[in-house]
Amino acid sequence: MFARYDKMAKAFTRIGKEIAMAVKAGGPDPAYNPRLRQCMVNAKGVNMPKDRVEAAIKRAVSKDASNYEEVVYEGYGPFGVPILVETATDNPTRTVANIRMYFNRGDGQLGNSGSLSFVFDRKGVFRLAPNAHPSWEELELELIDHGLESMERDEEEVVLYTDYTDYGKMAKALEDLNITPIKTGLERIPNTYAELNEEQTDAILELVEKIEEDDDVQAVYHNLK
Repeated sequence: MFARYDKMAKAFTRIGKEIAMAVKAGGPDPAYNPRLRQCMVNAKGVNMPKDRVEAAIKRAVSKDASNYEEVVYEGYGPFGVPILVETATDNPTRTVANIRMYFNRGDGQLGNSGSLSFVFDRKGVFRLAPNAHPSWEELELELIDHGLESMERDEEEVVLYTDYTDYGKMAKALEDLNITPIKTGLERIPNTYAELNEEQTDAILELVEKIEEDDDVQAVYHNLK
């Protein structure tokens, strides 16, 4: 139970920072701020209460609001597995020290910016409910003109992928079609995968979990198969 609440608290903190950065970039009115609208969609997806979303928006416009910046860290875990860490921080000195410590303690090493550009492709990702549209074949054809690269479907969700440059175009197309995603965002998708044994995999996942616990960390990506 406590693990579930910790995970929920972490999700709320992450969404709160996304809201703060969205408000700073485009203002507090979601009607005129597409990025903020997407944050609100994601907040709903993790069951973040409406009053907490509204409080996060109010904090973001106050004079005491934290000034978060997005910083990406890249490195290698044990066995040479690439790990990319996205953060939102008001103190990059603190954040890089913590991230370096996690890598070092996990038998990994923090690398230089851009060192993993050949491993991950940045994509716009839109996760939809399986009943969000009556005909996925028709929708797929319609969305190709709005940047759709691929669509994956299973019983739990339908996932749309675009190039990161087409993220806004796809978000607008779904809004115009009155389709509200469960979750949206820019994600790092591996284009190569590593296969390890169970013990090695556990070591990587333990490091990833430790990094994810940091309050400054928004997302962690690796290429374990």
